[in-house]
Amino acid sequence: MAAGIREKQTVALKRMLNFNVPPVKNSTGEPVWKVLIYDRFGQDIISPLLSVKELRDMGITLHLLLHSDRDAIPDVPAVYFVMPTEENIDRMCQDLRNQLYESYYLNFISAISRSKLEDIANAAIGANAVTQVAKVFDQYLNFITLEDDMFVLCNQNKELVSYRAINRPDITDTEMETIMDTIVDSLFCFFVTLGAIPIIRCSRGTAAEMVAVKLDKKLRENLRDARNSLFTGDTLGAGQFSFQRPLLVLVDRNIDLATPLHHTWTYQALVHDVLDFHLNRVNLEESPGMESSPAGARPKKKNKKSYDLTASDKFWQKHKGSPFPEVAESVQQELESYRAQEDEVKRLKSIMGIEGEDEGAISMLSDNTAKLTSAVSSLPELLEKKRLIDLHTNVATAVLEHIKSRKLDVYFEYEEKIMSKSTLDKSLLDMISDPDAGTPEDKMRLFLIYYISSAQAPSEIDLEQYKKALTDAGCNLAPLSYIKQWKAFTKMASAPTSYGNTTPKPLGLFSRVMNTGSQFVMEGVKNLVLKQQNLPVTRILDNLMEMKSNPETDDYRYFDPKMLRGSDSSVPRNKNPFQEAIVFVVGGGNYIEYQNLIDYIKGKQGKHVLYGCSELFNATQFIKQLSQLGQK
Repeated sequence: MAAGIREKQTVALKRMLNFNVPPVKNSTGEPVWKVLIYDRFGQDIISPLLSVKELRDMGITLHLLLHSDRDAIPDVPAVYFVMPTEENIDRMCQDLRNQLYESYYLNFISAISRSKLEDIANAAIGANAVTQVAKVFDQYLNFITLEDDMFVLCNQNKELVSYRAINRPDITDTEMETIMDTIVDSLFCFFVTLGAIPIIRCSRGTAAEMVAVKLDKKLRENLRDARNSLFTGDTLGAGQFSFQRPLLVLVDRNIDLATPLHHTWTYQALVHDVLDFHLNRVNLEESPGMESSPAGARPKKKNKKSYDLTASDKFWQKHKGSPFPEVAESVQQELESYRAQEDEVKRLKSIMGIEGEDEGAISMLSDNTAKLTSAVSSLPELLEKKRLIDLHTNVATAVLEHIKSRKLDVYFEYEEKIMSKSTLDKSLLDMISDPDAGTPEDKMRLFLIYYISSAQAPSEIDLEQYKKALTDAGCNLAPLSYIKQWKAFTKMASAPTSYGNTTPKPLGLFSRVMNTGSQFVMEGVKNLVLKQQNLPVTRILDNLMEMKSNPETDDYRYFDPKMLRGSDSSVPRNKNPFQEAIVFVVGGGNYIEYQNLIDYIKGKQGKHVLYGCSELFNATQFIKQLSQLGQK
């Protein structure tokens, strides 16, 4: 795990694109040119990991969706990367019959069944293309890696495994089985890619327990079948500590419904909360320029811009977990240091006789003189720096507009106080009825957090008053009726989850950033500093990873797929603390929890933690699921 799951999945993808042989580092020849055919699932797995340029370096000239109209390219090999579904297989058979490509390398994201393999074989015989089907592989890559230490199960059809799907009151047993099998299939792929067999702990009586039982069984069966086991030989050696196994903690979303609704204050979580941020790409609407258009002209259309926030973006890697004010300040500092270098850029350009912005010309110059060589090498670096500064200026400005227009800093601070049971300086009713603070959804989130966190539910009279205020503010009350049932139903009601007892400390208003010439006008936004406090998910991990005894986690079930006979006990065999753990939330996760885990593990020398979830949602998407559940 020390290698990070992102690296392992990327290596696996590169091997697949190289016809399933590990790519040789120092081969000088051209790569073999080929076509990549994927479905939406394949696209979602590849896009956060490999850029178009990296694909091109691997020899991929074209990448096309399986179900698009594709022309025949008879002299090129095709690499397929798709889920083994009926319609995908029909389409592949059709490609074989139409003799679209020179040879076919078929890679399935998840294991293909025997009967479907026979369908392909029959089509190949019928199309006289048996010799052209070069390889068929199960890749076991059915999960999406978003960070070195974060993965999510799927993005297509995610409503099939969503919180709502698992918690529907009218769900049948067979539907539940299907959902659990889907989740287990992805988790199994994850451990095959990781090359490790975990020790599994889970809470009792939850969907997480169903996942644990099935995953244990699946890993066990695979280990028993020694000839075809996926965990032998070269893969296991790849894990750096193969003697020390990782801990998998399966938790259910229901143990903490407040955090996904919480307003947040760190950069990545804010981007996910208020902007359209999806598989590491953020889509922004640019407001049209201020210049007045001639009278009668049609108003300019808003431009949509999308930015990738990737592992190679150093600013993002450094600041995605920082409180927003710090991010604004850092962008400002980067900008100032760039401006100092900008004069240098102008000087370099004039030395090279390039005026204007033509970057194409720069790369075409041959480096024949020392002067040119130094200029050519430092220019691209500076231009890349400029690109990142512009990107983060735009993203941070968009986030700031939301913070200011919705008073998100006030919400964040107030919710932190509710969750840590400290005294409130303003009544909840005032917050809800303040027309200037936040959208109806913000108010609903605030009230739900209050309702979930309170030890005693508010009295009927108070509740009516709150409901009236919420309705007047334009809120949809459906989520509340679900949370009400949920609270009555869970035995947690007796002991509400505690969130530590710290509140953010305001440092007065922004002082440094307020200086003139700053991009960010921060007037009136509180400069809140976070104190590390463990959220429920992090606390559970801490108990299980460090082997602490705690009523919260003492009855968690214990599974070890390597033990010959599965025993249903809560007593861990292994008494040593774990070095590596994977926390997986069944029912959906968010960046707040991810960030909280990362901050927690920073303080633990030499330990690693990975965060995974069945889907990644922000508060808007979660509220939507709650209101669907709450509708009568």
